Amino acid sequence: MDLRKMKNEDKLKLSRWYYRGGFFFLPYLWFVNAIWFFKEAFQQTPYEEQKMIRTYVIRSAIGALVWAAGLIAWITVFQMRRAEWGALADDLSFIIPMGIP
Repeated sequence: MDLRKMKNEDKLKLSRWYYRGGFFFLPYLWFVNAIWFFKEAFQQTPYEEQKMIRTYVIRSAIGALVWAAGLIAWITVFQMRRAEWGALADDLSFIIPMGIP
């Protein structure tokens, strides 16, 4: 889809849809919204809907960064402490590594 061919109202609707969709445990939509609408929000000539699009882009970028930081923190802690957690870690693991911890 080419944003240049869309009406400004439709751009705002789409940006809002991606922003709201991110709250349903779909942070990828926040990432897409921040990347896809960045130029529209910050580099285009000003128009009425641009202010709200800019708000959604900023909030989406913050949300995506928070989710990424949380995911990286969880992966790091889990990988470093998995052997210490015993059966709980085995229950949380999809693939249980073989060998001595």
